[in-house]
Amino acid sequence: ELRLYNDGENGRPSRIIEMSKGENGTWYHIEPGNQVNRFYTFRVNDNGWLQENPGPYANAVGVNGLRGMIVDFASTNPSGWDTDRGPNLPHFTDWIIYELHVRDFSIAENSGMRNKGKYLAFQETKTFSPLGEKTGIDHLSELGITHVHLLPVFDFQSVDEESQDKKYNWGYDPQNFNALEGSYATDPYDGKVRIREFKQLVRSLHQRNMGVIMDVVYNHTWLTKGSVFNQTVPGYFYRQNPDGSFSNASGCGNEIASERSMVRKFIIDSLRFWIKEYHIDGFRFDLMGIIDMETMKMIRHEIDKIKPGILIYGEGWAADHSPMPESKRAVKRNIAQLPGIAAFSDDMRDALKGNHSQKISRGFVSGLSLREEAIKFGIVGSGWHPQIVYSYVESSHEPWASEPSQCINYADCHDNFTLYDKLKLSVPKASDEELKKMVMLAGAIVLTSQGIPFLHAGVEFCRTKNGNGNSYNAPDQINQLDWVRKSVYKEVYDYFRQLIQLRKNIPLFRLPTSEMIREQLNFCMKYQIGVISYCLKAKEEMGKWNFLIVVFNANRETVSIPLPEGDLTLIAKGSEISEDGLGTINDTTLQVEPVTMMILGR
Repeated sequence: ELRLYNDGENGRPSRIIEMSKGENGTWYHIEPGNQVNRFYTFRVNDNGWLQENPGPYANAVGVNGLRGMIVDFASTNPSGWDTDRGPNLPHFTDWIIYELHVRDFSIAENSGMRNKGKYLAFQETKTFSPLGEKTGIDHLSELGITHVHLLPVFDFQSVDEESQDKKYNWGYDPQNFNALEGSYATDPYDGKVRIREFKQLVRSLHQRNMGVIMDVVYNHTWLTKGSVFNQTVPGYFYRQNPDGSFSNASGCGNEIASERSMVRKFIIDSLRFWIKEYHIDGFRFDLMGIIDMETMKMIRHEIDKIKPGILIYGEGWAADHSPMPESKRAVKRNIAQLPGIAAFSDDMRDALKGNHSQKISRGFVSGLSLREEAIKFGIVGSGWHPQIVYSYVESSHEPWASEPSQCINYADCHDNFTLYDKLKLSVPKASDEELKKMVMLAGAIVLTSQGIPFLHAGVEFCRTKNGNGNSYNAPDQINQLDWVRKSVYKEVYDYFRQLIQLRKNIPLFRLPTSEMIREQLNFCMKYQIGVISYCLKAKEEMGKWNFLIVVFNANRETVSIPLPEGDLTLIAKGSEISEDGLGTINDTTLQVEPVTMMILGR
């Protein structure tokens, strides 16, 4: 039955309508007259009435997502929406992704933004920290990233939209997949407000030539038996164990049965809606390793029909055992079989800083030896390269990406410890100056490697969560971006900003194919503990720099490496970067300072 309401939360239904049975298991009702701004729910009779719910396809909801809302979407479009477009970059390897939580971005007292914790904060310009540094969208433009990856903005369950300041969550607890979260809107009661304000967010970023990536969680729901899915078609949307219990590869109590035809259709329809209605430029799939490969292939195929150039990437793992064999799921080792789909390189992440979940484990930048091969693996974009000794790549032991556009290189993300906190915990005797150098070296490796670089918001000014390694529901004091740190760690910020510009200006750092990487990237010295050195040589003219030498020294002392004959221009040394050059070197050897990167070119 269909229940119509005049309110999104309170009151009895104005009408209760018995729906008519249509074809192929569908039910329908045609209500005469203009129903815009009314609310509704459905109830299904399955040997007894199930709970009221707005239905899986609800694309607008009232407060806390309890009732669907009938909305004229055209009326929510901001000025210029018809011509709104995201950046158009030739290759996915040209993307530089910046992962950000809507609330973290602006909630701090020192953010300088008025709409704290809201979608509208992304519209605010000329905002500054108390020390005069740019904040908000001006900061993102100044930093130079190309795409903002937003943690979940669909409607999630854990934050009460009527008392939202009392609770925080990342949002990986889906409730309504096609409706927006109301706690980030200035009015959570009117479903149109969140739609209009999120479109203004997208429009603001697009006007700055930055794309918008949505974090999507099609692998599980927060509730299982009480979910919208299960209250519509009990059992169908979820995988089960042989004993009939819900399987739990997500670690959250259930896992979505993406291989079932109507579940697959729902996911594709949902993505299509976000692209068409909100102009989304990319999707990050949470626990993508739970979703079956055929569904991911169909997603790629169907999205390309709508808007070619949308990036699809995700976590190539599951959180627990699944009844579906790994050979059929979109795990990292199967990525080569999924053209146009990328996965996070946990190989690079853990090699850089140590095991992600262990406080004291160290990695390359924090002084652990025998991580060089795993770093080299990340440098070539996780594909096959004749100079990689794969048996020394601790996690994978074999190439998994067929093209560099399938590899997301990163040092940290919202999960686990921030990079700064991880280094501080694992190297407790390090001074803050030493920690800064380690953060900069990790950033240098990520931003000069082949593949797609990914930055966790605030890494550019040594973001801290005060040692909290799982801040999904921690208060703002833990999760907020502390904009004063941009001044305190100005040297680190400037380094990241210049690295980003360097990557954008030098095509050799973002080669689009694995074949080009094998032809043009050569590791140019014998093995040396704590040192990685490679040369990039363009086969044809590629701008100002057609030959580069890149050296990473993670040792705590200066090292000497051999140089080829001829003049070389020093492009990066220590915390200094200049594409115009920091000087000329004509010597047979190069002295590389501790915990730094050097780049030379001609």
